[in-house]
Amino acid sequence: MNQKQNKILVYTRNPKEDYTESLSNSIHFAYCDTENACFEPLNHNYGILFAKATIDEQNIIREKGLKNPYIFRSPSGSFGIIAIRITKEGKDDEESTGQILLWTSEDLITFHYVGLLRLHHNISVQKAVCEYCDEERKYVIRWQGRGGSWYRNTFDCLFDPDSITLPDQITAYSIETPRVSLTDIVPGNVLDIDQALKEVMCSHWLPIYNTEIVVPDHVTLMTKKELEEVKATAVYSDGSTALKRVIWNSEAIDFSVSGSYPVKGKVVQERYGFPLASGYADPVILPWNGKYYFISTNDNKNDIGIYAREADTIHGLFAPGFTEALILDVQEEKGFIQTFWAPEFHWIGDGLYILFAVSGKTWGPQCHSMKLKKGGNILNPSDWEEPVRVKKRDGSYLTEDGITLDMTYFKADGKSCVVWSYRKGIGTPYDTGSMLYIATVDERNPAILTSEPVLLSRPLYGWENIQGTINNEGPYPLITEDTVYLTYSGGAACGYTYVLGLLSIPRGSDFLNVGAWKKSSTPVLSYYSIDGVYGPGHNSFFQDYDGNIMMMYHGEQELVPFGNRCTAMHRVHFNRQGLPIFDLSYDRDLDEQLTDVVTEIVLSNPHYMS
Repeated sequence: MNQKQNKILVYTRNPKEDYTESLSNSIHFAYCDTENACFEPLNHNYGILFAKATIDEQNIIREKGLKNPYIFRSPSGSFGIIAIRITKEGKDDEESTGQILLWTSEDLITFHYVGLLRLHHNISVQKAVCEYCDEERKYVIRWQGRGGSWYRNTFDCLFDPDSITLPDQITAYSIETPRVSLTDIVPGNVLDIDQALKEVMCSHWLPIYNTEIVVPDHVTLMTKKELEEVKATAVYSDGSTALKRVIWNSEAIDFSVSGSYPVKGKVVQERYGFPLASGYADPVILPWNGKYYFISTNDNKNDIGIYAREADTIHGLFAPGFTEALILDVQEEKGFIQTFWAPEFHWIGDGLYILFAVSGKTWGPQCHSMKLKKGGNILNPSDWEEPVRVKKRDGSYLTEDGITLDMTYFKADGKSCVVWSYRKGIGTPYDTGSMLYIATVDERNPAILTSEPVLLSRPLYGWENIQGTINNEGPYPLITEDTVYLTYSGGAACGYTYVLGLLSIPRGSDFLNVGAWKKSSTPVLSYYSIDGVYGPGHNSFFQDYDGNIMMMYHGEQELVPFGNRCTAMHRVHFNRQGLPIFDLSYDRDLDEQLTDVVTEIVLSNPHYMS
C-alpha cells in the first residue's frame, strides 16, 4: 500500500485590506497529505514566524518584515528555515545588507531564532536556498544578489553562524517555485515530512474541536445528589479531554428502591454570547464569597470612573436590568480626572486590591493601587481606601516622562511580582512604543516596588507593531503547577488587529531574569481565531464555581479600524501536552450533536435523599 504523501509548504501572503503588510510579510505554513498538492493552511492562515524589529540609537523601534522563506532539513532530521529580511514597506533592508534570517526547529512547533547569517558585506540578498550536502558535510547556501549574480557559501553548524565561509560567485541557479492551489500567497518551497510529524503539527496548529462525549457505562450510587455529580468526559481532536456537567433526567426513578435503571442525560456548558457587554473593555471577573463581581474600562462613560457589578451568576452580571456601582469617581483635587483604565481585582496578601491607571488634568495615565477596607463591600465606594500611585523602591514614581498603565499582579513560588506597560514619547517621532516591565513587591505594601524595574518585552514583531500602534500592554497571569504564563496584548487596542501574545517561564525560575522567559512568535488569539470576534485582546482569567478556567477579553463586532469594544468570554482548555489553549470557541468546545448521553445507575444500599 502506498503511504500518503505528506508535505509542508512555507510562504508569505499578499497584503489585503484586512491583512496588512505587517502580517503578510511573515512565514506561514500549510500542509498537504495527498498527491495533488491540495495544501491546507495552519494557524488559521496567520503568520507563524515574524522578523524582529531593530532598535535605533534613539531607542525607536524600526519594524521589519521578510520575504522568500525556504525550509530545509539537517542531517539529524531537524529543520532550518531561512528568509530575507525587508523593511515594513517590503523594500530592501539596508540594516541587513548581505545577511539572511535563520531559525531552527525540531518539530515545526517551537522555533529557535539563530539570528542573521552574513553572506556578503555589501551585496543585498534577494533570494536564497539552503541544503545540507552529505558529500561536503556542510550546509550549502546559494543566493542571488541585487544585481542578479549568484553566489555560494558553506557553513558547518546551524548554531554557529561564524563558521560560514566567504562567498564564491557561481553560475545562475534555478529555484523551482511550487505550484499550489492556495490563493493570494507568495510560495517559498515544499518539503516532504512523515506522517507522525504531520499529525503533531496539525494537532498543534489546527483548531481543536470536540469529537466524542464519554460517560460511564454504569454507576453505582445511593442518592440523586450523587447522580447529579456524575460528569461526562469531552474528547477533543488532539486527544485531550475535559469534564462537562450533565443534566440527568431522573424524575422516573425511585431512589428508595434497589435496582438498575437506564438514565438519559444532556451534556451542558454555559454559553456566553458575544457581546456580553457592549462598550466595556479590559474586563475582569472576581469570584468571591459565592458571588461574581465584574469590573472593566467603561467606554460608555468615556473611560471616566470605575464601576463594579455584583451577581449570583456570571449571566446575572450581564442580564437586562443590571445595576453597577460607581466606586471611584472624578476627584479633581486628587488628580483623578480621566483615563480610568483597565481596573483589575487582585488578592494580594490578606487584602483585595484594584490596580488601575488614571490621569489628572494633563493626559498621562499612571498606575495606581486601591485597597478594600477590612470587611468592606466592593460596591460601596467609602469602603475603599484612598488610591495611591505606585512607586519605585527609592520612593520615586515609576516614570516622570512617560505613561504607565495596565498593572497586574501574580504570586508564585513565594515571590510577588507586578507587571505593567510603560511608554515614552507617545505622539512624537521619538515614541518608544509601549513595553512590559516586571518587578517584585512586598504583598504587605504592593504599591512600592522591592526591585528595580526590568524590561520584559517590547513590540518587535509585526503583529505587535501594526495599524500605527506599537504596543505591548494588558499583561495578565495564568499560573499552573509547572509554568507561569503571562498573556499580553499587542497591536491596536481599538482595532481589529489587536491580539493576545504569550510569555511563559518555568516555575522555580528567577522571574526577573528576562532570558528565562519564552515569548511566542505568533499570537495565541487573533481576529482569525473566533468567528465574529475582531480585535480580541486585553484579557483576564478566573476560575468559575464549576472549576472551569475562563478567560475574558474585549473584541469588536465589525472588521473596522476603530470599532466598539465589547466584552467576550470563553473557556481555557489544556491540550494533550498540558499546554493552555486560548482560542477554543464554544462551538468547538462542545459539539451539540454529541450532547445526548445514556448511562445505567445501580442503586445499592439505598438511603433516599431528595
